[in-house]
Amino acid sequence: MSEKLVEFLKKSPTAYHACENAVGLLLERGFTRLSETEDWNLAEGGKYFVVRNDSSLIAFTVGALDDFSYKLVTSHADSPMLKLKENPVQKSALYATLNVEPYGGGAWQSFLDRPLAVAGRVIKREGNVLKSETVTSPFLLTIPSLAIHQNRNVNEGFAINKQIDLQPLVGLSGEVESSEAFLEKVAGENVIGYDLYLVNADMPYSFGLNNEFLAAPRIDNLTSMYSSLEAILDEDDERRGICMIACLDCEEIGSSAMQGADGDFLENTMRRIAYALRFDDMEYYKALASSFLLSADNAHAVHPNHPEKADPTNQTVLGGGVVIKVHAGKAYVTDGLSTAVMKTVFDNAGVRYQTFFNRSDLKSGSTLGAAALRHVSMLGVDVGIAQLAMHSACECFAKSDYAELTSALKTFFKTSFLLSEDGVTVL
Repeated sequence: MSEKLVEFLKKSPTAYHACENAVGLLLERGFTRLSETEDWNLAEGGKYFVVRNDSSLIAFTVGALDDFSYKLVTSHADSPMLKLKENPVQKSALYATLNVEPYGGGAWQSFLDRPLAVAGRVIKREGNVLKSETVTSPFLLTIPSLAIHQNRNVNEGFAINKQIDLQPLVGLSGEVESSEAFLEKVAGENVIGYDLYLVNADMPYSFGLNNEFLAAPRIDNLTSMYSSLEAILDEDDERRGICMIACLDCEEIGSSAMQGADGDFLENTMRRIAYALRFDDMEYYKALASSFLLSADNAHAVHPNHPEKADPTNQTVLGGGVVIKVHAGKAYVTDGLSTAVMKTVFDNAGVRYQTFFNRSDLKSGSTLGAAALRHVSMLGVDVGIAQLAMHSACECFAKSDYAELTSALKTFFKTSFLLSEDGVTVL
């Protein structure tokens, strides 16, 4: 498994950091940055990317245009965490804490008694110019749990009160002057706006008898994001058409923001690519009909202590290869035809794969593939790697599965899909 992934996990506590780090990698490899406010000049053989609202990024390469179609991998850059409200410092006679609210559906008990940092984006005013920058606090905080002596039922089940139980300890009341003073210690002067979060500051670590597993915060879904970056950065002359990755924010809260999969960022980018390459609307629609989407987000592995929570005939395991995710209610975009296409791609790549279904009596999660297809219709599959402890402050997966996913994405970008009345030809 790439050590660069571990570094990416360490340096990407929020979607803003993940996007900024991705921009650095793309620039190093010769990609050209585009702006949504300017005209785009694209050429065959070119490599480009565009960023929206500091936390979502779409990168693409232009291959041989005799096969004008899109091969798209989507992932998300955000994870469950705790967002600071305005005027966050709250003081009692004894202590100062921070007023926060949940972002996404976290397993909030797991955030207690851990090292937490304040991280995200701040907006600073310089005259009439507003500039954003990523920040990570130089100090740590923690949310202390209530001792068992004062909460005797904690081991029988403890319901988190999100307004009371998730407020981190900042300091003694007399040592924290105000919210303004606190923000200055986090980010310096002239902060006029911010999107700041409490994030788990634990470092990634390997475990298992042969160090075959990796545990870290934000594995869901930075593993998919970085795997897609490794695939698009792979130098390959065999690519045809438009190979794209979309690393998007706000999936954990429904993808409906302007930088989310249910906004217009992806569709606008795909249309602008077509127009910049001198294709009209008809050519664009024809391209979509021969395009393919991989929605990359992780899947639940069978839990070693709770196998009863898994589907009885689809046992998704750590180390079992790339997961193809299926759901009758279309929480995932996969269907029988797209599954067959993707299995063919994986077989050609020598990639092992397995299938995930929820138990029929459990509610399914969803991901950004279905949101994306509301705007750009194409054949698609939801894939990912199997993991444990999803939405916990610290999650884990098998290192071998990450290597399988990266290999699969690289092969996907080399593959062409021709749709006709006779079926789908995979080349």
